[in-house]
Amino acid sequence: MDFKNILYSQEDSLARITLNRPDTANALSLELIEEIITVIEGLEKSKDVSVLVIESSGKNFCSGHLLKELVGGSLLSYRNVFTRCSEMMEKLHRLAVPVLASVRGAAFAAGCQLVGACDLAIAEENARFATPGVKIGLFCTTPMISLTRCVGRKTALDMLITGRVLSAKEALQHGLISRVCTADRLEEETYEIARTIATYSRVAVRSGKASFYRQIEMAETDALFYAKDVISYDLAYEDAQEGIQAFLEKRAPVWKHR
Repeated sequence: MDFKNILYSQEDSLARITLNRPDTANALSLELIEEIITVIEGLEKSKDVSVLVIESSGKNFCSGHLLKELVGGSLLSYRNVFTRCSEMMEKLHRLAVPVLASVRGAAFAAGCQLVGACDLAIAEENARFATPGVKIGLFCTTPMISLTRCVGRKTALDMLITGRVLSAKEALQHGLISRVCTADRLEEETYEIARTIATYSRVAVRSGKASFYRQIEMAETDALFYAKDVISYDLAYEDAQEGIQAFLEKRAPVWKHR
């Protein structure tokens, strides 16, 4: 597919989106958002993809929304930008396959939201995370949604109200990201994780991701009731039977992804 703001590629079962507007620090213009949505909608129909990686060109992951689109417009135009961005975040969250963010440099405002919307996030040690909208008179209300579902209230409010910037180490400690590595190992670390996921049964991973997000908001008793049904039904998958049998026979499983 030919895009203006992103690059998209697929190698075997590994899909990759590269934010490709380094001249704007990969700001989320409406056009860029629409391109990502197009890719996700294609992936929603695919049974051949195991994992999606979101990375960036240039020095920074994503600086947030393209601010020049947020001045001199109408309420309708503003609502359209944030509606489509929210739909993009939700689609990433609901995509059947795991989504990994590979973060270098700044992930600010909606860029920080994008990191929070991904299932896993790997960052190089010099990466920075912030929701600093308050500094320009626009509280980061939409980024707040992903942020508060990753970190604790006090840290989230500190970032939102003061514009505090978290280092990669702090972001890891507070649960915003999954792992930290040196800058020279970011790509290697990211794709090592992605390739590991790709070796597993796609039906198992897809079921697992869906059930994780469904149970996380449930009370413990309800979650256990739900999970015992999911795992019972999952045992009917050919891959589950193959995996257990392979373990018992001390051999490598052969997945059929069904």
